[in-house]
Amino acid sequence: MNDVNVESRRRAGSGIQVISRAASILRALRDEREGLSLAQIAERVRLPRSTVQRIVQALVTERLLMAASPTGGVRLGAEIAALANNLKIDVVQVAHPHLAKLAEQIGETVDLAVLRGDHLLFLDQIAGTHRLRAVSAIGEQFPLHSTANGKASLALLSDADIRQRLKNTRLVTARGKARTIESLLQEIGEIRRTGIAYDREEHSPGICAVGTAFADQAGTIYAISVPVPVGRAAAVEKRTAELLLPARDRLRLLFGS
Repeated sequence: MNDVNVESRRRAGSGIQVISRAASILRALRDEREGLSLAQIAERVRLPRSTVQRIVQALVTERLLMAASPTGGVRLGAEIAALANNLKIDVVQVAHPHLAKLAEQIGETVDLAVLRGDHLLFLDQIAGTHRLRAVSAIGEQFPLHSTANGKASLALLSDADIRQRLKNTRLVTARGKARTIESLLQEIGEIRRTGIAYDREEHSPGICAVGTAFADQAGTIYAISVPVPVGRAAAVEKRTAELLLPARDRLRLLFGS
């Protein structure tokens, strides 16, 4: 290998390292509205203060950082806000191919919904391949306490938040069976442990479902569920749960949570 190639590779590696260090500095400031001093940043990213100072100066020049106060320190800059405002992620568009792949693997319908207050809002659906299948309408609302996607979403909240959201909800299943908030919270505890929630004809007679949920970087909670006619539910429930978790993890990674 000649000297030119060696030098070219060295410079490329050095450039990648600078980008990585700059990203670490930006992440360190992400939740610091009052900003941080150079010493605080250096401590958090575990870099020499002189190195941090050089990178910070470059980021300030590019308006990615700005002075936090007249006395010193820096915070995220105006250019970061401009970039964020222009980043409009269409969740349905991004998630759809992943849901379609899951539907193909399972052969069943796959739903996507978003948590809105005390209910879920239906966003997207990929229909299964069976003639007898569960189908819902885009924009339809689902209760939280009796659906797999609803319970999976609740599992990402605190018990206090769950109580608040459900304080005006009658905890009754489609067949008229009532339950207490304590029994629901006990079930939610198990969902938190496994990441999987079940609906066994609680929302609609004749329909069972398996669900899971994830939050994006902004904290918005989305749920994926697989509704199945009760006659096939027992046969596909285990495999559905096994495939749902990696699908959830892929989406969680895409949306930055």
